[in-house]
Amino acid sequence: MSSLDHLVLATPDLAGTVAEVARLTGTAPVPGGVHLGLGTRNQLLGIGDGAYLEIVGPDPEQAAPQGPRPFGIDGLDEARLTTWAIRVEDVDAAVAAAREAGHDPGEPWDMSRQTPDGERLSWRLTLDRNRGHSGLVPFLIDWGRTPHPSAGLPVVPLVGLEAVHPEPGLVEGPLDALGAKLPLKAGNRPSLAATLFGEHGLVVLH
Repeated sequence: MSSLDHLVLATPDLAGTVAEVARLTGTAPVPGGVHLGLGTRNQLLGIGDGAYLEIVGPDPEQAAPQGPRPFGIDGLDEARLTTWAIRVEDVDAAVAAAREAGHDPGEPWDMSRQTPDGERLSWRLTLDRNRGHSGLVPFLIDWGRTPHPSAGLPVVPLVGLEAVHPEPGLVEGPLDALGAKLPLKAGNRPSLAATLFGEHGLVVLH
């Protein structure tokens, strides 16, 4: 079984984007932690049903990483909803099943971050470390025994997630192979849009 784990809002300016999300939703995201060696840190906002929004950007307290930052952050000039993740209980089995169904999500790899209170969270995921993001096709994430980051977060409910692609049929196959549901329509360029229900009404993040 798989379910929405989190949405990724990548930004070149973490503090500025966090402030803007707080203004739009009426709810302040909370510090998540530091991705040592990748040059990034994040802040989180619950979106209901055990899922969350990850706002991720450069960490000014880290030296520049040896390679590019994840999610195409180095090439962004504004915040962008770059991709999403679905949660699985056995990532190796999920990868094998997806390959059998005609989509290769990539090899799982280990990742971790340090929380503000010093706790180390670890997980495995299939995010392509060379491309940096997977766009409309979600990556898989397996938290193992690590407590899920959504626990205790302030929540702004997610009421819709949809996508645009010039050729929706190219995305539908991989989505089906992963058992992922994402409303798709044709458009000029690939993009994701998430609609949240904030204190002041609906908020759409692109």
